[in-house]
Amino acid sequence: MLRKRLVALLMVSILMLTLVVGCGQKAENKPDAEGAKDTGKEKVEISLWLTPQWKGVFDANEEGADYDSFFKYAAKRFSEEYEDYDVTVDVQVIAGDQRDELLNVNLNGGTPPDIFYESVFAMGDYAHRWALVSLNDIVDDTAKKDIAQNFWDVVTFGDDIYFYPFSHMPGTLVYNADMFRAAGLDEYIGGENEIKTWSLEELEKILNTLKTKLPKDKYTNAYPMALFALNNQGDTWNLAYLRMFGNKFFDEDGNIILNDEKGVKAVKWLKKIYDAGLTNPGAESVSSNDCNAMFQNQQLAISFTNSVLFNNLKADMESGKVAKFDARLANIPSESGEPLTFTYVTGSCVFNTNDETRMKVSKDFVKFFSSDPELVKASKNGVPVRTSVAEEFKSEKPLFEAYDKNSKYLFNFTGNVPGYSELRQVLYPELQALYTGEKTPEQVVKDYQTKGNEVIQNAKKNSVIYNK
Repeated sequence: MLRKRLVALLMVSILMLTLVVGCGQKAENKPDAEGAKDTGKEKVEISLWLTPQWKGVFDANEEGADYDSFFKYAAKRFSEEYEDYDVTVDVQVIAGDQRDELLNVNLNGGTPPDIFYESVFAMGDYAHRWALVSLNDIVDDTAKKDIAQNFWDVVTFGDDIYFYPFSHMPGTLVYNADMFRAAGLDEYIGGENEIKTWSLEELEKILNTLKTKLPKDKYTNAYPMALFALNNQGDTWNLAYLRMFGNKFFDEDGNIILNDEKGVKAVKWLKKIYDAGLTNPGAESVSSNDCNAMFQNQQLAISFTNSVLFNNLKADMESGKVAKFDARLANIPSESGEPLTFTYVTGSCVFNTNDETRMKVSKDFVKFFSSDPELVKASKNGVPVRTSVAEEFKSEKPLFEAYDKNSKYLFNFTGNVPGYSELRQVLYPELQALYTGEKTPEQVVKDYQTKGNEVIQNAKKNSVIYNK
């Protein structure tokens, strides 16, 4: 009996020792198991959506580079450094052609993403719909000094900043310098890393010379300049041409004011160069993609491009997909002599989720990755909006300096008017009627202004910017 009691006591002692050791190990391992998650801070989860922009954090050659890499890296740093909350960021890449459908479904259901990173012109209507919150409180003087005012104009609707600019995609003309040389136009060729500015008279001389002096045996079926009006793609260049004679396009109230002497003069100029054979034929049935292909095949001496298309062209030349030729950049000229240029600004907006905590955290995260000295360097995957970043990488990417200097000539092609997406459907049918001779230039500007302002007026009725 005594022996049994001793054995029982021994077993109880061993069990208690095991429990003590186990509890001690659990307490000792807790920090390792949960680590930074056990911060004592309130946990907040936010979501960030983006359409495919660039792969990798800073470079597409990074191991495992994908479209969400930068934002996941930024989120990790933010979670580690943010003092107010214990934050988790859910990053999702959304296909561009599904963006509006997914956003509208989630907005109608009261579950929009907290943050969306996208081109501003594609998202501007959401600012008018009261779907976004102002970012005025996270934009400081340092950012305003480093980012040119023209970029801030693009992201400001009414009195408020709704997008924090990160990078941009400038639009210019592109020309085949080899074709210029073949036509004896050497004096009009700019530097390899220059955005050349011609006067309007110089452009007309260039076009006429290309038509008459470009060797037909070397460049068969080639035309001086691209014109297209099949659909709304590439319409930004057409909007630039309509401003070439000084028309401001929009008034201070966001109404189209193209129907004046300057607007008519611009449309007459387009018709003049078209009828003179200074462009590709059949512009009414030619798309921007068609013109891009024609330029690559050296059937156009002057065409349109943006920074992404231009880089892709150079890459295709290096890989052998496209025959090599000397492609360079130029501005869209104007009668005044001051060139016209535009850009697609890309940045982040914060949706109105009616959750004050999530909106605060979302704005703080946007400010973090849009201004952190390390993270803003990722904007070199596009073209930086920050002069400091353009300056830092100008030796690696010389065109950054040219784009940055060119920013003073930027015009805001959307005017930040409500209904811009629908407005894009109005212009190209009028240009088609111009090129086919169905309408005169005077009729074109009158009808476009009338139809366009109907779109804008209807959209204004539901715009919080115009109904504050």
